[in-house]
Amino acid sequence: MPRVICTAKMCEFGPHFEILQAAGFDVETVPTEVDLRREPHRVVEQVQGYDAVLAGAEIYSREVLEQLPDLKVISRYGVGFDAVDLTAADAQNIVVTITPGVNHHSVAEQAFALLMGIARMTRTQDRAVRSGVWERELTPRVWGSTIGIVGLGRIGQAVATRAIGMGMHVLAYDPFPNADFAKTHQIKLLGLEELLTQSDYVTLHLPVTPETVDLINRDTLALMKSGSVLINTARGALVDENALVEALESGHLRAAGLDVFKKEPLPVESPLIKLENVLLSCHTGGLDQESHRDAYAMAAQNIVKLHQGEWPVECVVNLKESTGWKWS
Repeated sequence: MPRVICTAKMCEFGPHFEILQAAGFDVETVPTEVDLRREPHRVVEQVQGYDAVLAGAEIYSREVLEQLPDLKVISRYGVGFDAVDLTAADAQNIVVTITPGVNHHSVAEQAFALLMGIARMTRTQDRAVRSGVWERELTPRVWGSTIGIVGLGRIGQAVATRAIGMGMHVLAYDPFPNADFAKTHQIKLLGLEELLTQSDYVTLHLPVTPETVDLINRDTLALMKSGSVLINTARGALVDENALVEALESGHLRAAGLDVFKKEPLPVESPLIKLENVLLSCHTGGLDQESHRDAYAMAAQNIVKLHQGEWPVECVVNLKESTGWKWS
């Protein structure tokens, strides 16, 4: 009987157990007291001996994968795969899959929650009222402002349609833009530098690649409009956090809304925690009840399909079907 272990957080909820068990898999979960993101040295201990892992955000480095000779599939919950060394996975003939198209609305909602929380000073006003202070402050209107979307894939497009509904002017940068979507929604496609200079709000929705690591750095932050806002619900690696802190402390940026960080969980000593003009959340952008259910179902189905000889082409991020990979 093939064996699967679920390491993703909250994996005790969802339809994946039924899907996998109905297909003949023995399914186990990591004990709830084990957090592989905080204890990466325990990944090998927990995953060793399993054929497949329904994985969360824990890291699968070359060193880790070399100690997992039985592993055939890493089925990621979510769309990010930067935690997996794909070159090492290729070398060991391990298929890596993701769950595209199930949480883009949730991430777009998180981006707008951060944007609106900053724009309307929600946290500040809540604290003031709770402390007995009744002082009102004028805030910039979101309607009529300009949002620059960096990355116009599924999530970026979901952000764009919401921004249009909010009466915002929408600019976008993408190295491979969907020109038809942009034309249909009257989105102006620009180069990154031009977008940064024109946007009141900049929201990031690109994957991590060698070209996008620290895309937002001292130089690109300097291009942003004085008093503008940065939103990041994509990946922490896109932003040079030291440079961001400098831009926030100097007042060049009015604020930042961050759901993702270089190191997660965000260390308590991070200077970002001390800044009042930063709104933080704990990488929950893709988490709502429906997205959670659908992502777990797709992650389980990816494992089942591969075991049955099918190739979920839109979900596999490393090996090609032409390699003749087989579950064996």
